[in-house]
Amino acid sequence: MITDKTKELLATQLKTLITAGTHKIGLGGNSTSPLATGLDVAVTGITVSKAVEQASGNNLQVKLEVLGSDITGLVIREAGIFDGAGTPNLLQRVNFEGVGPFSSTERLQIFINIEVE
Repeated sequence: MITDKTKELLATQLKTLITAGTHKIGLGGNSTSPLATGLDVAVTGITVSKAVEQASGNNLQVKLEVLGSDITGLVIREAGIFDGAGTPNLLQRVNFEGVGPFSSTERLQIFINIEVE
């Protein structure tokens, strides 16, 4: 049995990895393989801001945000969170129903909840 304290400690370590890491959004939208190392079709050359909170003991909330001027005309279908290692490891990939296309005045916000169980 894993204790609540262990879950909290693992979530805290995961928060540290995510905070130090990178994050991306993409155009691909198929299901995720546990062996995946990156996004299907990452959008490159854009700025994706990130905020990470440890909402409670074993729960993390990650918010990704992109300005519409960076993704004008695109339909976004995936988001990924990577650690800060030399060669970043994909920690979480979320695929979803496409949103967009975006105008330059819009803003995309993606909220990802992670629960350590």
